[in-house]
Amino acid sequence: MQKDQIMKDFWKKKKVLVTGAGGFIGSHLVERLVEDGASVRAFVRYNSRADPGLLRMASPEIVSKLEIIGGDLRDLDAVRRVVEGCEFVFHLGALISIPYSYLHPAEVAESNLIGTLNVLMACRDFGIQRLIHTSTSEVYGTALTPVIDESHPLQGQSPYSASKIGADKLAESFHCTYGLPVVIVRPFNTYGPRQSARAVIPTIITQAITMNTIRLGSLNTIRDFTYVEDTVNGFLCAAAAKDVDGCTFNLGTGQEISIGELSDRIIQKVGTYARIEVDPARIRPSRSEVKRLLSDNSLARERLDWAPAVSLDDGLDKTISWIEANLSHYRVGVYEF
Repeated sequence: MQKDQIMKDFWKKKKVLVTGAGGFIGSHLVERLVEDGASVRAFVRYNSRADPGLLRMASPEIVSKLEIIGGDLRDLDAVRRVVEGCEFVFHLGALISIPYSYLHPAEVAESNLIGTLNVLMACRDFGIQRLIHTSTSEVYGTALTPVIDESHPLQGQSPYSASKIGADKLAESFHCTYGLPVVIVRPFNTYGPRQSARAVIPTIITQAITMNTIRLGSLNTIRDFTYVEDTVNGFLCAAAAKDVDGCTFNLGTGQEISIGELSDRIIQKVGTYARIEVDPARIRPSRSEVKRLLSDNSLARERLDWAPAVSLDDGLDKTISWIEANLSHYRVGVYEF
């Protein structure tokens, strides 16, 4: 409780920018920052419908306190306008779908590399206090060691992961070259309410609730799933911690489960008798599929005073309940990528 109050005191009246604010993690982060008293500018990708993405699911009270700005990370002028006047920047904006990156590698590279470069230059020029740059566990590729710490080699096994490796290295270079106060966080397979069926847990849950057959890709891949509330706490700890500029931190639970085992657990929780079927259309190229990701989070525990608090069972229960109440947001059975 005392730690929570310290965090609230830290963020009170701070001027904060969140890029990718309309996304899954971004929308949860925005809510938490507003609740903690920050003045939040939410940068979302522009569309003609003025759709703020998943921020539309936030409460009217939260939305009323936001400055929501539409634009594109690839537009340097737009990025400079939203960064100016901010003290902290959380950079989550990116194209994140691996299957989409197979089809559109140029768009993914441009958005994730040039978009990040624009954020870095704006943060450098306007002298922000700290930039939190979002990486991904996908940059590690298939694990070469039983657990993955931050020194594990980076392996670009998909155009998406390669673009994020490049973005991470740009962030690192701006710290080394210009002294930019940047911290890199690497979430491991975040899940929870609002996540799209592009991700595996909502894919399993929506099918388990409504269908007799659950269609998936590889069942043997192993992942470390982190509940979104824990991931958000990791972002906030990375922004507030002292003497961590230039550092990279894994945000994972240190617990692993195969997709097949995960599916069985969800089926049991939903209480159906759905069978699992491998869908060839969902199988990734063999050399691109990341077979195992298991985090070593000891550095984040030590330097950020961060630790995951939500177990997989509790997180799945919360996610299932939310999806059951919001099933209309999903196109059940459609392969989303």
